[in-house]
Amino acid sequence: MIEGFSKLSKSERRKKLVEMQVISENLLNRMEAFDIESGSQKMLDNISENTLANYFLPLGIVPNVYINGQQYWVPMVTEESSVVAAASYASKFWSTRGGFRTKIIGTTKVGQIHFFWEGNSAILESYWEELKKLLLESVEYLSENMKKRGGGVLDIEYSDYTHLIRHYHRIQVYFETADAMGANYINSCLETMAKELPAFFEEHFTDRLADCEVNMAILSNYTPQCLVECSVECPVDELEPISAGLGSKKFAEKFSQAIAIAQVDPYRAVTHNKGIFNGIDAVVLATGNDFRAIEAGGHAYAARGGTYTSLSKCEIYTGRFRFTLQVPLALGTVGGLTRAHPMAATALEILGNPTAPALMQIAAAMGMANHFAAIRALVTTGIQKGHMKMHLTKILNHLNASQTESELASHHFKNHDISYKAVAEFLQQLRSNRQV
Repeated sequence: MIEGFSKLSKSERRKKLVEMQVISENLLNRMEAFDIESGSQKMLDNISENTLANYFLPLGIVPNVYINGQQYWVPMVTEESSVVAAASYASKFWSTRGGFRTKIIGTTKVGQIHFFWEGNSAILESYWEELKKLLLESVEYLSENMKKRGGGVLDIEYSDYTHLIRHYHRIQVYFETADAMGANYINSCLETMAKELPAFFEEHFTDRLADCEVNMAILSNYTPQCLVECSVECPVDELEPISAGLGSKKFAEKFSQAIAIAQVDPYRAVTHNKGIFNGIDAVVLATGNDFRAIEAGGHAYAARGGTYTSLSKCEIYTGRFRFTLQVPLALGTVGGLTRAHPMAATALEILGNPTAPALMQIAAAMGMANHFAAIRALVTTGIQKGHMKMHLTKILNHLNASQTESELASHHFKNHDISYKAVAEFLQQLRSNRQV
C-alpha cells in the first residue's frame, strides 16, 4: 500500500515507481522523452490524475470533404490504420457527386432526477404544475448565461416507474445547450433541482408521503433528440469506378445487401456500426469531445427498437443509389477541452470554428465516409487489403527497415501474404545478400 501518491509531482511519481521496481530506468527515460518543453505540458499534466507521461496519437487530416456544398479539411485523431485513408477515399469519390448532404433533426439533450417516494403518480400529478414551476425557478440563476446563447431548460416531465422498481419515480429534464456539450451546466441544474424535492414533499405531505429520497441527479448520454442525418446519392452507373470490376449494378446490389444484413443480424450490426464510429470518434477526439459518451448514445440509439441494428440504410430506386446515416451526436465547440487543449483548439480552427450543429454534421459525414469505404471494401476486394498495407508499414518500422528496404518489401508483398515472420525473413535475406 502506498499513501499520498497523487500528491507527488510527475517526476516524483516516476522516480517512486523506479524505487518500487514497477518500472525500470529505461522505461523512465522513455517516458521523459515524451515530455514537451512548453507551457502546454502543465495543461496536459492537469487533464487527468496521477500522470506519468504524455501519450501521443497522430493528428491527420482529410481533404476533399464537401458538406452541403461547403468544403472542409477535416482533422482526425485515431490509432487505427486506414481510418484517415478510408475517409479520404470516400470523400474524394463523393466530392464530384454532390458531396455529403446533412441536416440537423434536433439538438435537445436530456438529464434525469431519480427518486424514491411511497406515493402514487396520481397524487404527485395533482401537484405537478406547482412542482415544475418550483424546479424551473430554482435554476434561473444557473441559466442566465446559457439563455443569452440561445439555450436553457426546455421542458420537464414526470414518470412513474413503480411498476418496474418499488417506489421509484423519475423526473426528466430537456435542455438546449447551444454550442456547449453542456455536461456541467446540465448536471448543475439537475443537482439544484434535486435539492428542492425533499422540502417540497415535506411541505405538501404528511407521514410516510412526506419522505422523498433522491437517489441521483445526472445527465443522460442517450440523446435521441440530438440527432443528425447524413446521406450521399448518385446514379447507380456512377459507381462503376469503385466497383472493382463487379460493374456498377452488381456493386450497388451487394452494397445494399450488406446493409440489409446488418439490419437483421446484431452480430454483424455491431461491427457494421463500429465502422461508422471509426470516423466519428476520430473527429470527436480531434476536437476535444467525449467519444465514450458519443458511442454509448449511438449504440443505444441503434437498439431503440428492442433489437440492435444498423445505423445506416441503403436504397436503390429508379436507377439511383442512396446511402443514409442517422445518429445522435451531442457535441460541443466551447467548454471542456475544446478550447483548453491546444490541439483541439487547432482542429476547430482548421474547421473554421464551427458551431456545435455544424460539428455534428462534420462528424456524421466522416462517419459515413469511413462506413462507405469499409462496406465498399468488404463487398469487393475484402477488408484486409488496405489494413495489411498499413500493417506492413508498422512491421517495417518495428524492424528498423531503411527506405530502400521498405520500398523493396512493399513491392515484394504486393503478391505475397504479410506476416511479421514473413517480413522479418524477407529483411534478413536482403541484409544477408548485401553482406555477401
